[in-house]
Amino acid sequence: MEETNPWKINSEQEIYDNPWISLTEYQVLNPAGNPGIYGKVHFKNYAIGILPLDAEFNTYLVGQYRFPLGQYSWEMPEGGGPLGTNPLDSAKRELLEETGLKANNWTELVRMHLSNSVSDELSIVYLARNLEQFEAEPEETEQLVIRKLPFAEVYRMVFDGMITDSMTVAAVLKLQLLIIENKV
Repeated sequence: MEETNPWKINSEQEIYDNPWISLTEYQVLNPAGNPGIYGKVHFKNYAIGILPLDAEFNTYLVGQYRFPLGQYSWEMPEGGGPLGTNPLDSAKRELLEETGLKANNWTELVRMHLSNSVSDELSIVYLARNLEQFEAEPEETEQLVIRKLPFAEVYRMVFDGMITDSMTVAAVLKLQLLIIENKV
């Protein structure tokens, strides 16, 4: 397969912009050569996820109401990190903010694009080990509930569809594979 861009951009217009995202509408010729439009959401931050794992194989979930979904969600600690900065620094900040935890060992678990048909959002997920408990420092927009659970229970929650957050699902499945392969 060829990996060239079959799309031709005739024009572009920024439709919306705020501190976190921008939306651009493109007038294009599609791969078949026909005119059309394409919209792209540009994210100004990395999507950062942290799967904390203690020595007894417990992890920590964050529960919160997710405004865009209109429902409550259980997920690993997550947040954003400005593009062009060290994503690990953002992960350390988010873990402390949301759970009060600091980790002495960090391993990148996975990088993925979260919705690549409409956005350029890049997710970077870390495994955090050798944890120490401090005071959480949530942002004013966060009303969080923290649950410490055995990793096996969190894996079951993913398997049973009780956790649907994509970064959490990917991180839990990746960690389960690493456990099976005796790499953790």
